[in-house]
Amino acid sequence: MSKQNITIGKKIKALRIKKEMSIEDVSKKTGISEDVILEIEENKVSPPLGNIVSLADVLRVTVGELFGDSADSPFCIVRSDNRKAVSRFSSVVGKSSGYSYESLGHRKQNRQMEPFLVTLTPAENFKLEPNQHVGEEIIFVLEGQVEVRLADHTDILNPGDSIYYDSTLPHIVSCHGNDPATIFAVIYAKKEMLIL
Repeated sequence: MSKQNITIGKKIKALRIKKEMSIEDVSKKTGISEDVILEIEENKVSPPLGNIVSLADVLRVTVGELFGDSADSPFCIVRSDNRKAVSRFSSVVGKSSGYSYESLGHRKQNRQMEPFLVTLTPAENFKLEPNQHVGEEIIFVLEGQVEVRLADHTDILNPGDSIYYDSTLPHIVSCHGNDPATIFAVIYAKKEMLIL
């Protein structure tokens, strides 16, 4: 499958520098630790979608812009062999936080939802932190098992199961067990993240 790879860490770092923000500034505004932001920028770790939403908000760009979207069409057809994959990391020293993404709406302009095909893998010595951000999310499990933690509630989802929740709840979505899982995830971006 020939997919276009987007290195999100480089994009985040370039935007942060362009906006004259330090890693500390971004950390304070997102609640993401400075160490994790540095690892994201160095493409050593692939962040959860919630962190991407928070970073886009603080950097005053759309989620789509972080994914290299052109957003120049009133509709978007994404063929299975032409998905935009977000590069997990660029070197062998990279560690997995258990996430890799394929954007499914990268050309649709004026969208208020961000659709992704997400592969969740067992995290390698990476402590997942709950994240919160504006909007709503729906997740549909295609393959494998997924653990969802929302505030004080934890549940395991199997293929065919779905969950719909307010993204302002502290949440963690991760692979459950030793086999990868695939989910279809849609974030309702609300007006604050509208892609023009």
